[in-house]
Amino acid sequence: MRCLVTGGNVKVIGKAVHSLSRIGDELYVEPTEDGLSLRAVNSSRSAYACFLFAPLFFQLYEEGSLDPDGETFRCKVLMKSFLGVFRSLPSLEKMVEKCLISLNPRASRLVVQLHCKYGVTKTHNLSFQECELLQAVFDKELCANTLRAPARVLVDAVVHFPVTLAEVTLGVSPAGKVSFRNYLDEETEPSRTMVTELCLSEDEFQVVQVQQQSHVTFCLKEFRGLLSFAESSNLPLNIHFDSPGRPAIFTLSDPLLEVHLVLATLSDPNSSSQVHSATLQAHPANGAFPTATPDDDFTGDDIDSYMIAMETTCEEGPGLPSSPTFPQRRPHPGAALESESSAMESDLEGAVPGTPPQKKFRSLFFGSVLTPSQAGTHPGPSQDVLAEDSEGES
Repeated sequence: MRCLVTGGNVKVIGKAVHSLSRIGDELYVEPTEDGLSLRAVNSSRSAYACFLFAPLFFQLYEEGSLDPDGETFRCKVLMKSFLGVFRSLPSLEKMVEKCLISLNPRASRLVVQLHCKYGVTKTHNLSFQECELLQAVFDKELCANTLRAPARVLVDAVVHFPVTLAEVTLGVSPAGKVSFRNYLDEETEPSRTMVTELCLSEDEFQVVQVQQQSHVTFCLKEFRGLLSFAESSNLPLNIHFDSPGRPAIFTLSDPLLEVHLVLATLSDPNSSSQVHSATLQAHPANGAFPTATPDDDFTGDDIDSYMIAMETTCEEGPGLPSSPTFPQRRPHPGAALESESSAMESDLEGAVPGTPPQKKFRSLFFGSVLTPSQAGTHPGPSQDVLAEDSEGES
């Protein structure tokens, strides 16, 4: 895999890495036919983000050769190491003219070269680890409520909350009222805690579609990271959410870039609108859908699993509109992009606890997608049989 980023797009890559660094400690790098995908997930699997850069975002984009099974090589690197390359955003804008990212499985290194002014070239050789496909499955069209607003409006709204605040509650009503409020634990005494609530007018939003009154609580740290990227890119932010306990989905859309952030929300045990239909749908190779599974009762489960599926595509063609935000680049004539035809099969793994453990977070459940070739090299977890020590024979 080789991709060349030039001009202001180098800073865009850097800002995307800064936003992903707020989520996880590992960065998943996957070159695909649709572009370069950068993903991250936190340790509790309650936050997931994906940045998909279309091939036209780069001056040169080569997906790389496919293996005999038709799969491209994917890997993960330490977020701290990759973030060090793009640590100083002002320096990237002033000094770096182009950035070359290459991935060679035989060399066992992810090479990032920064070509700076005055002929200076900085080469970073990062070690990586081959990994499975990190795929979250969700459908934002199933969400009952949708909001769209300029990023600046939401930045001005959350700036009133302290940096140390962990969660924030977003509330909407059919009348068009949108509010942000700091979340208080049940053990917290309201009389001893300052409560901050900000109400926004419907006129502040570009789109307000509310089918049911709802209040969802999610982590503020990851949300701030996406807002920072959206504001610098001058892109409106879309918010899709439903009832408490279902994931909140935040998206940014541009012809050259697709961004998805999925956050788990706190479940409300007193709410009568708990989710009882969490039917999981996978996309087999033949395109058919499996039979729907019975509804699960989540009311008595503190750590519930919710599978989200992410489908991010950026279509190319003569009818592709030009990006108003990012410079559009044509791929190198010699860069042949081979089509990727691989079936995605999601295997459910064990549920992982949500964060924080004392709250009823509906944790996102991510299925690792294993190809048939990887199934032999990635055996499942060993099942040890524990038995009591046998007594000695008399």
